[in-house]
Amino acid sequence: MYDYIIIGGGSAGAVLANRLSADPQTQVLLLEAGPADRHPFIHMPGGVGQLLKSDKLNWYFNTAPEPGLHGRRLYWPRGRVLGGSSAMNGMVYIRGHRHDYDRWAELPGCQGWRYEDVLPWFRHSQRFPEGDEQYHGHHGELGVSNPPLEMPLFHTFLNAANEAGYPINDDFNGPGQEGAGPYQLTIRHGVRQSTARCFLPPAVRRRPNLHILTDAHALGLLLEGTRVRGVQVAHAQRQPCFYARREVLLCAGAVQSPQLLMLSGIGEPQALDRHGIRARHTLPGVGKNLQDHLDVTVQYHATSRDTLYAQTRLWRSLGALLRYQLTHGGPAARNGLETGAFLRTSRAGAEPDIQLHFIPAFMLDHARQEAPGHGFMLHACQLRPQSRGEIGLWSADPLAPPRIQPGYLSAPGDVDVMVEAIRMCRQIFAAHAFDAVRGNEYLPGAGVQSDAALADYVRRCGETIYHPVGTCRMGAADDTGAVVDAQCRVHGLEGLRVADASVLPNLPGGNTNAPAIMIAERVAGWLTGQATPGREAGTA
Repeated sequence: MYDYIIIGGGSAGAVLANRLSADPQTQVLLLEAGPADRHPFIHMPGGVGQLLKSDKLNWYFNTAPEPGLHGRRLYWPRGRVLGGSSAMNGMVYIRGHRHDYDRWAELPGCQGWRYEDVLPWFRHSQRFPEGDEQYHGHHGELGVSNPPLEMPLFHTFLNAANEAGYPINDDFNGPGQEGAGPYQLTIRHGVRQSTARCFLPPAVRRRPNLHILTDAHALGLLLEGTRVRGVQVAHAQRQPCFYARREVLLCAGAVQSPQLLMLSGIGEPQALDRHGIRARHTLPGVGKNLQDHLDVTVQYHATSRDTLYAQTRLWRSLGALLRYQLTHGGPAARNGLETGAFLRTSRAGAEPDIQLHFIPAFMLDHARQEAPGHGFMLHACQLRPQSRGEIGLWSADPLAPPRIQPGYLSAPGDVDVMVEAIRMCRQIFAAHAFDAVRGNEYLPGAGVQSDAALADYVRRCGETIYHPVGTCRMGAADDTGAVVDAQCRVHGLEGLRVADASVLPNLPGGNTNAPAIMIAERVAGWLTGQATPGREAGTA
């Protein structure tokens, strides 16, 4: 018996475990399906490519066939380790546009999520002494830093973007988002700042009231009427049950939080009945409203050898690994994603609708395919797609993967935004700044020019950039598509909240790790009676 049970030790779960166990009288159990975060590639920023290939620290999901992408099944990596996807992501710290939060708060049943409401909680987590304190925290747990920009190609990209007419922006999380500039990174002193490392350091893990159980796969929630009492897990060839005096906090992410709800009989009765699951609580919105940033790349051969490809050669990589082990410095201390841009297509409103990530290397099939030599590239993703998908079940087996149907490009206008984004990337690469290093275009290829041909390229080669949200979305109690209320409590049930990116009604304009951490901070504030960070205000 515990006061709180947290299911999922990832981006949100680790934060909640820290905050709730700060009270020594509160007994907290943190359950993580994967192992502890001991693998050295987790902590070494340059190890991200290897983590994308791993099926040990990664759920290694694949989607159902996607009609809008020529029936392809897409690879969806998700972290399966303490720290979750924050232990294997690209380490880019982005909150999204302030309008994303203002629009969220205007939706029925979503009060209290305006930008002014959430900014203090972003700052509360953050340790970024270099940042403007109006927008950035200096004393939090999550280490954030500016990139070193040591490789000349990062400066080449910024000069080319500026030459193409886009402003330089030194702080995408500051007063404005639009422009090209450096990315703030969850890297500090050469080490990845996963939520497990930052919020569960050894001192926190040794708290006698915090119990962390790894390799513990949640099988189902335990319900008594309309109250959630606990959870059953698979651990060490047993299936123990754990019970919560106060609440169960579901932090398994936008893919697996809805999956566990459905396995527990919470969802749309007809969908559950197809798999022989008895409906315990009707919530038709569970698993619906899936949104993700579809990504497409523009890649060029480089005439310069000053690319990340040089570091993949055997002796170079061994040397970089040795240097990192000795000093936490050198190429292995960098993530390769140091610059990017937020730009507006002709279809955009008041805020950018595409995001670019520049990499001084080729990247093929999520780094699982060998690069064809020296190159550089831009990832381009649509920030606010209209397409919607869903998370479902393949079977009632709790150890089986979920059915992931993103619905990419199911809204007709989305592909037009992606085509324009490719043309904008080509415009940047055509700038004079790249003349000295630009080789032939590798992807989509010089012969792919018409709108129809570019649209076909998007359908043939578009991939996830790892930002699924929305599958337990927030909304009013009379909204049949809503799963949680404005404080992340599951509608119609007692003792259960969802606290992760699945509660977002709409995709934010950027990477989603920082918003997931902020959501956990807000829920922890409610549970501990803090209306604002560090300020007591009664009980939740």
